[in-house]
Amino acid sequence: MSTRMALFKKKTDPLSERARALSSEIAALEAQIKQLDTRLQQPPAQPRLRSTARPHSSLGSGAPRRAREPVFERVDHGRVKSQTDRETALTRFNELGVRKVDLAGGWRRLKNNFQGPPANNPKLVNYLAAGSIQGLRPMRYEKRVARNRVLLLAGILFLVLWGIWAFLAKHR
Repeated sequence: MSTRMALFKKKTDPLSERARALSSEIAALEAQIKQLDTRLQQPPAQPRLRSTARPHSSLGSGAPRRAREPVFERVDHGRVKSQTDRETALTRFNELGVRKVDLAGGWRRLKNNFQGPPANNPKLVNYLAAGSIQGLRPMRYEKRVARNRVLLLAGILFLVLWGIWAFLAKHR
């Protein structure tokens, strides 16, 4: 009876289990960060004493202190941007201000749309490709299944279109 029940039970995915464990760890760390942040934002419980070393306005009438805000310097972006960037931008447009046709660049952009972004974790990609993770099929098997599925659908589509063409040709 127990073997029969095991047939209908879904196998656990090791990657989703690991993802669940990591997300719970992340939630615990975020809670700890919030707790430390609130502790940092609360004023100290020590009594406020006046100091003669500081001006009286800084310790004022019990007004809460503002946290230090970061100070940013002004950067001259014109100097930072190199002259070659400006020159290449000028060569991309003609005298009327219309962008020139760049066949090689267009082909590269089109190719990048179909390739997708590079892998963030090449080691994981190698594991997936080799089928080294317990419970997961290797990528070559998954690719073969997807390829066969596409070929089958293309064959069915061809047969349907051929049937429609034959039907229309016969009734003319």
